[in-house]
Amino acid sequence: MKLEMNNLSYSIDNEKLLHDISIKIKEGEFVGIVGPNGCGKSTLLKNIYRVYRPKFGDIFIDGEEIQKLSSRKIARKMAVMVQENNVEFDISVLNMVLLGRYAHKKILEDDSPKDIEIARESLKKVGLEKYEDRSFLNLSGGEKQRVLIARVIAQQSKFIILDEPTNHLDIRYQFQIMNIVSSADITVLASIHDLNMAALYCDMIFIMYEGEIIDYGSPQRVITTEMIKKVFGVNSIIEPNPVTKKVNVVYVP
Repeated sequence: MKLEMNNLSYSIDNEKLLHDISIKIKEGEFVGIVGPNGCGKSTLLKNIYRVYRPKFGDIFIDGEEIQKLSSRKIARKMAVMVQENNVEFDISVLNMVLLGRYAHKKILEDDSPKDIEIARESLKKVGLEKYEDRSFLNLSGGEKQRVLIARVIAQQSKFIILDEPTNHLDIRYQFQIMNIVSSADITVLASIHDLNMAALYCDMIFIMYEGEIIDYGSPQRVITTEMIKKVFGVNSIIEPNPVTKKVNVVYVP
């Protein structure tokens, strides 16, 4: 799956939150969006997965305009994991993951043995295979995050949007989740707050600041001390990771 966004702008109550954004994501790329809180990362993603409708501009997935696709068809093409998932009714962990199979079933069709097998395998990938009968509402924040990742995996879409995918996760599961996603044969667009995590996994990074894309390119090109000072307001030292040889950011108080 590939994604193209042309001159997208978005406003709420006459306040312009996104300014003339154009993005192209190639099939199979892992693309990160980084920037400070409030810069528009989540707003941009919500325009892509249709929580918001852009004021101007178009978004295409594999050449098809996103706004013209049915909910079921868009779910077959795109899976989404958001920061917050407010569930007001109790549901088991397995049933939460099975919601990811919605796009592959007819209306009112029951879960098939194949659906259940895929859901269980997805839970196993995130280390929660023994949790399937647990209540989703009673899980910790980190456990909920891993269940939602499992639901995205079970959806088997070829394009995945992740909004802060490692929120609430300890270091072990941060790497586990990013390894799972990056090793799959899919296209990924992720909002990432950790610059070192972005540098380690992303093929391309878009830098957002005050509702605009101010730069984009490889991690080696766009993650600089000058960018970090301008966008995040902190001093830093950039040096290669001694093991991965990727960009490594050391923050200076």
